[in-house]
Amino acid sequence: MGFTLPGYSPNHCQPRLNVMSNNILSKAEEAKKIIRNAKKVIIAFSGGVDSSLVAKLAHEALEGDAIAVTAVSPTYPDIEVKIAEQMAKEIGINHMLIHTSELENENFSSNPADRCYYCKTELFAKLKEIAAKEGAHAILDGTNASDLSDHRPGIIAARKNGVVSPLALAEINKEEARELARFFGLSNWNKPSMACLASRVPYYEKITQEKLDMINSAENFIRNLGIKQVRVRYHSDKIARIEVPKDDFPILLSFTLQIIEHFRKIGFLFVTLDLEGYVSGSMNKLLI
Repeated sequence: MGFTLPGYSPNHCQPRLNVMSNNILSKAEEAKKIIRNAKKVIIAFSGGVDSSLVAKLAHEALEGDAIAVTAVSPTYPDIEVKIAEQMAKEIGINHMLIHTSELENENFSSNPADRCYYCKTELFAKLKEIAAKEGAHAILDGTNASDLSDHRPGIIAARKNGVVSPLALAEINKEEARELARFFGLSNWNKPSMACLASRVPYYEKITQEKLDMINSAENFIRNLGIKQVRVRYHSDKIARIEVPKDDFPILLSFTLQIIEHFRKIGFLFVTLDLEGYVSGSMNKLLI
């Protein structure tokens, strides 16, 4: 039996579209051309919408000469590993799992504003090793055009390591990437965005295995209540600040006692709900 996201089922996806903007399709063809010109590629594959779209285009363009690689680490939610494996199987692309250990790097674990730079630098170093072994000519990632306007130190690491971003180069933004993923029949086309667990800890507060485990357990618990989009932000003195879309507040509040019991069991002392609701990258407010 295949794995599915809590509250999300590929069987509930809209059918493949027969109509798509010629402009968006031309962008997809441009991305595929960029990939095809690389001849053999390694893809930094998280199993999210963007990297899945790149993997799909690469598999269509290069077949066996495209390899998707997923990095497993303490900062990567365990549920995402299963999703990545499911998506690679669905696409039919060759898939590898590797392990990274960014927590051992003080430049990362001390949690500076550019922590993603150090995480991605380690990842791309490992992908370069795989590329050399496999005879691949390029490393691809799922950066899209919308990402270029956000605070993303990982993009700097990608550029320094010569990583190619077909979606960004073809000027495909986040919304268009979802449309194309749906058009190409990818079951995760409407999957909520996911950032690494370290993004739940305020900048300059040390990232530890204990904190990541608490966050991972807390978010899995809330997802199992039927809420797809959730962030549990870890603040000093073991305070949990829960972010979910405002439309999901009634669901969350109907399980208040169960949530408090579970959160305290795993180590949180205080459990709060952010009345602003889910905000992507909310910790970046600390940088302003």
